[in-house]
Amino acid sequence: MSYDRADWHYGGDFPKGLPRENGGTHIGMFLAWAIMTGLEGDELKADCPSSLAAVRARQMTGRQFLFGECDEKLWDVDLNDLGNAFATHYYTSPEWRYLKDYERIMAGVLPSMYHVEDTWDNFEKIAAVISRRFDDWRRTR
Repeated sequence: MSYDRADWHYGGDFPKGLPRENGGTHIGMFLAWAIMTGLEGDELKADCPSSLAAVRARQMTGRQFLFGECDEKLWDVDLNDLGNAFATHYYTSPEWRYLKDYERIMAGVLPSMYHVEDTWDNFEKIAAVISRRFDDWRRTR
């Protein structure tokens, strides 16, 4: 099952003048958080250990990992069981909680969520929110 795909974003009503990679920034930030939290799946552990290490060392952003290792898509196989349970609750919930949080925290005064820069400083802002949501979710499970 696919949680999200960059081409769903840059293939639709995407702002002109932005690189298509910007359609995957939000996906990459969630994926980087999952990697940093140890929620990546066995397939990623087996197929790309050096890239996982590069994300953890902040030598590669989540978006770079998404485009370089995951064919621009976040799949259920990219996460372990706990990661999938949380992603189902938070990322793909009927309320689209993650995207709403991302837009609220990251987009601010920007023209769109696709204008958010793929930086570690920006990652820290959304990672704090994801971590809080994860902790709340684990307490209520």
